[in-house]
Amino acid sequence: MLGPMTGRARGILAKTLRVLGALLALLLVVVGVGVALTWAPDRPLDALVARWAPPPSQFVEVKGMKVHLRDEGPRDDPAPIVLLHGTSASLHTWEGWATALRPTRRVIRFDLPGFGLTGPSPDGVYAIESYVAFVVAVLDHLHVQRCVIGGNSFGGHVSLAVTLAHPARVTRLILVDAAGYPSEVKSMPLGFRLARTPVLNRLASVSLPRRLIESSLRNVYGDPAKVTPELVDLYFALAVRAGNRKALVARFEQAPSGPLAARFGEIRVPTLVLWGGRDRLIPPSHGARFEKDIAGSKLVTFDDLGHVPQEEGPDRTVSAVQAFLSSN
Repeated sequence: MLGPMTGRARGILAKTLRVLGALLALLLVVVGVGVALTWAPDRPLDALVARWAPPPSQFVEVKGMKVHLRDEGPRDDPAPIVLLHGTSASLHTWEGWATALRPTRRVIRFDLPGFGLTGPSPDGVYAIESYVAFVVAVLDHLHVQRCVIGGNSFGGHVSLAVTLAHPARVTRLILVDAAGYPSEVKSMPLGFRLARTPVLNRLASVSLPRRLIESSLRNVYGDPAKVTPELVDLYFALAVRAGNRKALVARFEQAPSGPLAARFGEIRVPTLVLWGGRDRLIPPSHGARFEKDIAGSKLVTFDDLGHVPQEEGPDRTVSAVQAFLSSN
């Protein structure tokens, strides 16, 4: 057994505790100053609409949410093009494609639950099945029975799930750096890492450095120089939309990529797979897997583009889409 602590030992212990206490106090001060300098509380929807939802934006009531939506192009299109954005993005990511397609095709895009101006789901459920039900509810609201569906990243995952659950409603499928297979991230954006980290994701609910948004965007672009201050403004504003940061944490927890992968071979609709060769979030090898698993699919790779090629290189990528849509 250890004997009583000597006076010298008690002194050393007391000194150690004082040093640890001082270090803890300093850490708390540093954290407090950091939070104060990057203070970014939630912003209500009304404060964001004027800048980020001008015409042709509209808000429609679906499943207890005011869904931010843009529906453009000829109304007699028998199979409108429905475009779904990825994690922490919004309908704005498809602006280049919509501009090119809407003269001849009806183009529908909307902010998914937990993102953009649509904001959080009232039930707090972000499982992939809930996103499928949401997309179908939006299509029903717009009286769209059959459509071309396309998605980037997580939006591609949702597009795959919709196609598997409702094959009769999908005429063609477009996958743009789509999630769906088990994750093999080479370089995850810092914002995503924080959302997956306990404690830090709670701090992020009130503190959000603008530089973090810029760093995350530069991470997913093939050419980081293309990330403009205006683009950072957009992503920052929609990140602080009330409820979105909490929803992002829940989305990562509830809708992991991978469970549907074994069923991708069931897909029978014509499928176009687009991929950025510099994608470090979902590697180009996943594009090759989609081409292999989905019979008759076609893979087109853009060597200099990153994870959001529709945003980074809209003209070139939409040209591939137009050729796909006009093919038999």
